[in-house]
Amino acid sequence: MGIFKKALAVAAAFVMAVFPVLQASSMTVQPVVVNLTSFGSGMSRVVTVENTFATRLPVELRVEELVFEDGQLVNTKTDPGDILVFPPQAMIEPGETQSFRIQYIGDPELAHSKHYYVTVAQLPVQLAEGQSAIQILYNFQVLVSVAPAQAKPALEIVGSEIATNQDGKPVPAITLANTSNAHGYLSNGRLRISQKDANGKEIYKRSISGPEMLQIVGFGLVGANTNRTIQIPVELPSSEGSLDAKFTPE
Repeated sequence: MGIFKKALAVAAAFVMAVFPVLQASSMTVQPVVVNLTSFGSGMSRVVTVENTFATRLPVELRVEELVFEDGQLVNTKTDPGDILVFPPQAMIEPGETQSFRIQYIGDPELAHSKHYYVTVAQLPVQLAEGQSAIQILYNFQVLVSVAPAQAKPALEIVGSEIATNQDGKPVPAITLANTSNAHGYLSNGRLRISQKDANGKEIYKRSISGPEMLQIVGFGLVGANTNRTIQIPVELPSSEGSLDAKFTPE
């Protein structure tokens, strides 16, 4: 019997949840940002995976805890057992949609919000003996955040400056402080930006709504009791002068 080699290429679609739906040639996942509460009716949500490919789609869901370090989420690569996913695996027929329930089962008396990645991982299929093929596998990460029940975020801008983006263009950079035990999102409010020149004359003004912020920045997650600096991809008329910014929850 001959020996056949099977090549495996893995294409990972790791995201910080910029859009409410993730789509690849083989599957659609929605939503990609899930907000839960530590107890009550908000402890669970449903995530759906649609098989848009012409063949059967085997998937597995895995949980990893995230922690904030210097205002950024870091993957610990560990599953603390706080999140229950059911079913943990499924075989989805072509054109069909599978629902997965994501439920928080950890400490109901959370001191502050906790965050997790639930990875929807496409599994390789068993090829027939003697068959050689490249399998492209997609991994989609769903960001799951759990807040203490009844807690609300308290976002405010504590700093604003004129920064430089990767193309060398002047753009606003704002620093958000969240003094609450619950996480919050920049896209859940309206951002107003005003730039003045060296003489104090206003040379730029813009108001960005939550839905528009979602499109140009993403959700803009700010963890509980943390600060985060975010560049806004809006080109300013000058790199000189001063910048003022105001955030209003909506």
